[in-house]
Amino acid sequence: MFLKFFGGAQEVGRSAIMLKEENSLLLDYGIKLNAKIEYPATIPNVDAFILSHAHLDHSGFAPALYNEMLVPAFGTEPTLALSELLLDDSLNIAKKEHMTQRFHKRQIESFKRRYTAMEYGIGFEFEEFGIELLDAGHISGSAITAIDAKGAGRSKRIVYTGDFKLDPQCLHKGATVAKSDVLITESTYATREHPDRETLLRKLAGAIKETLDNKGTALLPVFAVGRSQEILTFLYKNDLIQYVYLDGMARAATSIVVKHPEFINNHSLLEKALAEATVIKDRDDREDALSSPSILLTTAGMLSGGPVLNYITKLRANSSIFLTGYQVEGTNGSMLMETGTIMVDKKLRRIETPVFYYDLSAHSGMRELYEYIKRSSPSTVVCVHGDQKNAVSLAENLKLEGYETYAPKIGDTIKLD
Repeated sequence: MFLKFFGGAQEVGRSAIMLKEENSLLLDYGIKLNAKIEYPATIPNVDAFILSHAHLDHSGFAPALYNEMLVPAFGTEPTLALSELLLDDSLNIAKKEHMTQRFHKRQIESFKRRYTAMEYGIGFEFEEFGIELLDAGHISGSAITAIDAKGAGRSKRIVYTGDFKLDPQCLHKGATVAKSDVLITESTYATREHPDRETLLRKLAGAIKETLDNKGTALLPVFAVGRSQEILTFLYKNDLIQYVYLDGMARAATSIVVKHPEFINNHSLLEKALAEATVIKDRDDREDALSSPSILLTTAGMLSGGPVLNYITKLRANSSIFLTGYQVEGTNGSMLMETGTIMVDKKLRRIETPVFYYDLSAHSGMRELYEYIKRSSPSTVVCVHGDQKNAVSLAENLKLEGYETYAPKIGDTIKLD
């Protein structure tokens, strides 16, 4: 029995891991969203596909599997709906930007037809594997995958965390801890702690209110899936919903999340927030949003496209920009934070509006990672979905604590026998 890594090894993005015994499982199959999209190293021949959650760095290349195979796929119900939304959007962007398309709509449809939606905590069998999906606390439908491999007269429990958050968020209670023999864990923030979330949210609420008091617009670029729902609920809880305009793919994503109440916490708050926010439908609505004190919640979270680019150059001087998510190096969001400039219509534009960053990550910070590993009590830990510094640091520190550890590179194989 072995693991092989086609992506997400000493890097963040294009997660793709194969577990092979008599049969093989593929755990995620995503893309790396840098200035240039990067894909997994190969399309492996596998017997089944398990998708941890909808974000494109985990789901973005899944349809390509169905160019060559007709494998069954497993995940939660919201993961399928949200993945379809993001995958369709990626196709539309590829057409608009005249990019090479590595899959087409028919492959997305083939993926959907072979997808079985599973509930948390309800185990199922696939060949020699017993599989259970558990709440990862990351976004709606995100799952930790627990696999009991029972071949060759012995049993080994392999747990793949995907992206997870142990501490609660507004819409999530926090990840379920799964006991393991082998733990494959993300290491995105293995060397960094997140600031106290409640303190940060209080500061963000105060800064937004100050912008409104100054008759300005508070622009919050958000990831359509996950962050937009968290921020929308946060704004409702702070009695700011009457100022909120919701634009871009965040509208459709929030509607999907609301339809699956069993996969989030505080569902009623999000439902009320969506009902009371002003949903932008056309150009006139966008002009209205900029003409009076307002909160603009819109995609894209890294300023890489979407309605946010229509707003950001039109903000009045008394406005503010609030970034709440990780900004990948080379993206507009990263450029804005470092240089005060962004690319709009292939032209470099200087942005005079003040920019503020609030770390509201839906990934586990350093303390949460170590706590989850300790409670999972594996003998072997495999550190993935982190850059070289974070993955290697986590593996080395855990080795000093007596674990067998790996920080694999792309193409590596780890024997588990």
